[in-house]
Amino acid sequence: MPLLPVDSEHSAIFQCLEGHKRAQVHRILLTASGGPFRQTPQEGLASVTVEDALNHPTWKMGAKITIDSATLMNKGLEIIEARWLFDVQSSQVQVVVHPQSIIHSMVEYVDGSVIAQLGVADMGIPILYALNHPDRLPWPDERLDLTKVGALTFEAPDPVRFPCLRLAREALSAGGCAPAILNAANEVAVAAFLKGHVRFIQIADLIARALDRVSPRPLDSIETCVDVDTETRRLVESWLPAAAAAGSPGRVVR
Repeated sequence: MPLLPVDSEHSAIFQCLEGHKRAQVHRILLTASGGPFRQTPQEGLASVTVEDALNHPTWKMGAKITIDSATLMNKGLEIIEARWLFDVQSSQVQVVVHPQSIIHSMVEYVDGSVIAQLGVADMGIPILYALNHPDRLPWPDERLDLTKVGALTFEAPDPVRFPCLRLAREALSAGGCAPAILNAANEVAVAAFLKGHVRFIQIADLIARALDRVSPRPLDSIETCVDVDTETRRLVESWLPAAAAAGSPGRVVR
């Protein structure tokens, strides 16, 4: 049974790949909205609140993935997913910030042609496609009107303001259990931020520390993955304030 992606970006890539030879793919262009802090100066990130981070400009999502979008960790995880889902090298997956969230991702081929998948920002569309592939059923809701959208803009992500992208690539390059360490540390750090126990910029700090401290041993079994996940979560939780461990609304780590 084939594995069909449901996430909007990977669904877009899948659709752009259909009918083409994988060997002729030059690169995948993974689009990102840029989140709520796309234009926030680096010094401003130290004081953002949970409410600020949950105010996504395009998508309505749960709290955890909304924070991931604010740190761009969602794109880091999507780089890892795309590398394995589509059997390409990490260097072939590039992130492009596209604030309008109309182009959900693109594939560039060796001849220079770029194929994109466009649509309104509604997760129902990729879900509908996955459930009915290879058929397409009528979409009953809002449709894309490019005359109303106007301009589509693109920019490169800022690796200094959004270090989670770099950390994800480092975990992918390290291989083994490193991506599992990345994911576990991120989940604990984001939960701590949502509870007010750490600052926004400390999310990346905690992840980097975990990647440095937990050995990325070979991923040779499900049991190994579970063990590394558990080890990472316990370690990151041990770095949080005592109030966080006790479950009370404590101070922010400085």
